[in-house]
Amino acid sequence: MHEIIEVFKHTLMITGFVFTMMLIIEYINVQTQGLWQKNISKSIWKQYLLAALLGAIPGCLGAFTAVALFTHRLISLGALVTAMIATSGDEAFVMLSMFPQKAIILTIAIVIIGIIAGFITDKLQFSKSFKNILPTKGFPLHKEEKCNCYPKNNLLENMKNPSIQRILLIVIVSIFLIGTIIGEIGPNEWNWIKITILFVSSLSLFIITTVPEHFLLEHLWNHIVKVHIPRIFLWIFGTLLTINILMQFVDVNSWIANNMYILLIIAVLIGIVPESGPHMIFVTLFASGTIPFSILLASSISQDGHGMLPLLAESKKGFFTVKAINIIFGLIVGTIGLLFGI
Repeated sequence: MHEIIEVFKHTLMITGFVFTMMLIIEYINVQTQGLWQKNISKSIWKQYLLAALLGAIPGCLGAFTAVALFTHRLISLGALVTAMIATSGDEAFVMLSMFPQKAIILTIAIVIIGIIAGFITDKLQFSKSFKNILPTKGFPLHKEEKCNCYPKNNLLENMKNPSIQRILLIVIVSIFLIGTIIGEIGPNEWNWIKITILFVSSLSLFIITTVPEHFLLEHLWNHIVKVHIPRIFLWIFGTLLTINILMQFVDVNSWIANNMYILLIIAVLIGIVPESGPHMIFVTLFASGTIPFSILLASSISQDGHGMLPLLAESKKGFFTVKAINIIFGLIVGTIGLLFGI
């Protein structure tokens, strides 16, 4: 029972941090009116850089945008490959909360690998044949509505007659804040991790209390709370609990040490699944020191969360083509990493 409680508290800390970060990014996206969707340059290298930036943005927003730009014929197939290699989906938030320094190194690595892979993809002329399978009408770009998210006297107006959703969000974030302060959630000692969690939580509480009702319901409640958070919590809790149980009854470390290349293939192939959750297994294994960096890197290259789902709706052949390219690069990079002991 003690182990289950500890796993639950750890899951709560990670999920809470993920939620607050997703909330802030959603807020910034609407406030800037999706600025990264505008002014797409005709320069192919600028396309790669834009795609890499979109992919590096934690969560699915950047990946969705890259798919929309590609199906709208605004970026090349290579640029789309760049974005999908550079993205880690919702796991980016989790990795930043569990091992922030190495998460930043990994992000830089997959951005560089993504740009190289994108250049090679376009150089091999895959784009010309690939464009023929896209429908005549491209996937429409999503244009964010203008949001006056902090008008004068907004706080007083919002708190006079708050919705149930606003009250629940304020209570949830406040409990998370208090739990972090007293050490029940997150680290006990006052370090930069604790301070960062408190800062983003306080900022998210400010956002929740000041944004208008439409933004709160459509962007925070319906998008983040109802769609993302339950799945993230369950995947983290299930993965941590499963690994905790396995560590007690199975010599996982020994099996992994003797079957590293098999694990590499499994990690890369799981990337076919258009879902963030399965990658959480390798994030957790790396955080516990069970697998090397190269396995996590290969898994990050091949998976793209559910960022590819819009392309799956547009073209199944396109979906599997991009996945196949990512898997090839994941296997190559992972194998090189294992050979060099990374």
